[in-house]
Parts: sequence; structure tokens; C-alpha cells
Amino acid sequence: MLRSLRFRLPALFLLGIVLAGVVATLLAVRFFQGYTRKHAATELRAESAGLARLYEGQAGIGHVSLRNLELPLGGDKVFWVPAVPGASLLAGPLPQLASSAVPLSDLLAGKEPAFDLHVRSGAYYGVGQVVELAGVPVGALVVAKPQSALRSRWLQLVWELALAFGIGIPVAGALVVYFSRRIARPLEALTAAADEVAGGHYDVALPERTGGSEVEHLAARFGEMAARIAESEELSRHFLMSVSHELRTPLTAIRGHVAALREGVLDDEDARRRSLEVIAEEALRLERLVGDVLDLAKLDARRFALLREEVDMRALCERAYATFAEEARARGIEYELELGEGAVLVTDGDRVLQIVSNLIANALHWTPAGGRVDLGLGAANGEVSVAVADTGPGIAPQERERIFRPFWSGDTGGTGLGLTIARELAFALGGRLELDSEPGRGSRFVLVLPVSTETL
Repeated sequence: MLRSLRFRLPALFLLGIVLAGVVATLLAVRFFQGYTRKHAATELRAESAGLARLYEGQAGIGHVSLRNLELPLGGDKVFWVPAVPGASLLAGPLPQLASSAVPLSDLLAGKEPAFDLHVRSGAYYGVGQVVELAGVPVGALVVAKPQSALRSRWLQLVWELALAFGIGIPVAGALVVYFSRRIARPLEALTAAADEVAGGHYDVALPERTGGSEVEHLAARFGEMAARIAESEELSRHFLMSVSHELRTPLTAIRGHVAALREGVLDDEDARRRSLEVIAEEALRLERLVGDVLDLAKLDARRFALLREEVDMRALCERAYATFAEEARARGIEYELELGEGAVLVTDGDRVLQIVSNLIANALHWTPAGGRVDLGLGAANGEVSVAVADTGPGIAPQERERIFRPFWSGDTGGTGLGLTIARELAFALGGRLELDSEPGRGSRFVLVLPVSTETL
């Protein structure tokens, strides 16, 4: 419980609020203390100056005593500090302080500092004013305010802040708990979803409507991740099934013919020759399958080499066309070659032939009997294009990116590696593979290669 986000999040928020409140209170009290002392010094300075002027005026007309002098000083207290011997007689009934108790030298120098004053009756905060008779400083009148009066002011502030703090903390705590739960709930839901995904269940419920926050963004990306993992596992299962089927079929044929040859079932020379041809064809088929898997691994790891050689694209297209001519004839597919303007490229001819062959094989695979497959070559704007068009079922918009993913096949025929390898090789050769397709109207794949392939 104490380690959960549901507890720690509001606890941290509340701790932050409390610390901020304590710091704010200390700063406010400190500021108010300074303000109170400054304001008190201003008042005391005015009072002391008024008393000194009145005293000097009284002395000027012969009245040198403050016995009958009444001023509205409230709780402030007046002290007399003599500057010359005998000046204490002028102070009348005022309590007298030694000159060492106050900064008398600063007062006589024209300064009016505020200072703390400690006497038997208590602690005070005072300001002094020099008294002059006939132009001669005779002492100073000190008007002082009890420290308890100053302390009571900022203590009142502390109590008021404490009251506000006591009311604000519960309100803030309630808001923190409310919003923390709103944040914690989707995170807990994401945690539960992550546990489900870790257990192999990818169809999980995710939090929604989190106000466009980072949590909502995280939930969306988590959903995409789960979908991609599910798709990846589906592709892997499909790949294993496809590869197992593709491997089993030629291996079964090879084992059967080898057994027949070993047991002497095939008596005549023609039968043995046909059996050996089947073994060779099936072995070549296995070699192509293993080669596709290795090519994909090398492309993913960027560990493949490309040759630099002059390649006649017209001759290459004629070679690729001839490779599949018999298959097209056997299935009754109209198979045409159209060679426009060609070019000689400095590239890897075997890799280009592999791309074109994969595209033709894919077109023949999806084109029904009686359909049409066209292979065309053209050049324009410093680029050479090889187009393979078919009259197959076409590709839906949502499937156009998926068909280039490894192991993805729209049916159970093939491993789904041909188009993946074709596109990756096109990029490696400095070109690109374009697709134009519409459901029900066939597809057209175009390999575009630059005439100058300096990226090799």
C-alpha cells in the first residue's frame, strides 16, 4: 500500500504543499517582523523628534522640566540620556539611562538609529533624539516601544496564517487525492494491460478519455505496441507454418525419390533420370527458401555486400521475362514484355534481377488463370523504371504497407518474404519501390533506380 502510486502521489503532493506553506509562513513572518520594526522606528522617530522640540521650546522660555508635559505616547516609554554632567536635572521625572546603554555617539553625530534597549523594566525597541540648549547638546530623549508589543503583532499574523493553513491543507488534500486518483487509475489500468500482454493476451482494455494528457498518449502508443506485437506473433506463426510446409514438401519428394533409387524400384534409365531431375529441382527450391531467409536476416542487420558492375537493363529484363515464360504459358496467363528506352547502370545486377524476379513471381502468384501480367522497362528524368503489372485482386489501402512486412502473405501460399526483400534491396541500391493498386483492378509495382548509383 505505501509503495503504490495511489498513496505516494498524493503523499508527495501534500508534502510539497506543506513544505511550501511552511516556507511561505517563515518568509511572511520574517518580512512582517522587519516591516513592524521599520514602521515602529518611523513612529518612534517622529515621537522623539516632537518631544525634543517641545523640550527645547519649554527650556527656551524658562520652563526646563517635562513634569507637566503630556503627549499621546500610548504604551511607549520615554528615557533621558545625559550628554554632559548635570544635564540629568533637566529631565524632571523621566527615568535616566547611562550613555553606554544607547548609541549616544551616533545620536550626537546626527544619526537616528533604531536600537534594542534592555532595562530592568523589560526589553524595548527605541529611537533617540538629541536635545540642544543654546546650541549645545545636553542629552538625548529616547522613546522606546516594548518588544512585547512588537511581538504581539507578528504573533497575530502567525495565528492568522496557521488558521488559513489549517483550512487550506484539508481542501488541498482533497483536491490532491481526487486528481491523483484520476492520474493513478489509467496508470493502474495500463499496468494491468501490461501484465496481460506479458502473459500473451494482446486484446486488452485500455483507459480512454484522460483529457488529452500524456497518459492518454501513452495508452494510445501502448495499444499500438500491443497490436504490433500481436501482428508480429501472427506473422511469426504464419512464417513457421509456411516455412514448415515449404520445407516439408521438397524434403518429402527428395526422400521419396532417394528411397526409390536406393531400393532399385526404378528399373529403366529414363525413370531414374526424371527422379534425379526432381531431386535437383526440389533441392534448388530449398536453396531459394533458405536464401530468402538469409537475405532478410542480412538486410535487417545491414550485413550484405553490393557489387558495382555495368548492367544492361534491357538484357536483364529479357532474362527475368524468360525465366517465368513457361509458368505463365502453363497457367494460361497472357504474359507480355515491353521494352522502352533502356539504360546501362552501374549497380548490382544480381540484386536487381532478384527484385524483378520477386515482383514477377508475386504477380503470377496472384493473377488467376486467363489473366494478364506485363513487364515493362522505361527511362526518364535520370531514372530507370521497371514496372510489373497484373490483373489480380488488387490491394486494399489498409494492406499496402502490411504486404511489405516480413512473413506477411495474403494466403497460405509462400513465405511472404519476396516483396519485403524486394523493397529493402531497392532502398539499398539507392532506388525505391512504388505501388499503384486498386481492389478488383490489379496492382502495378514499379522499381525505380537512378542512372547514377553513387550510393553503392
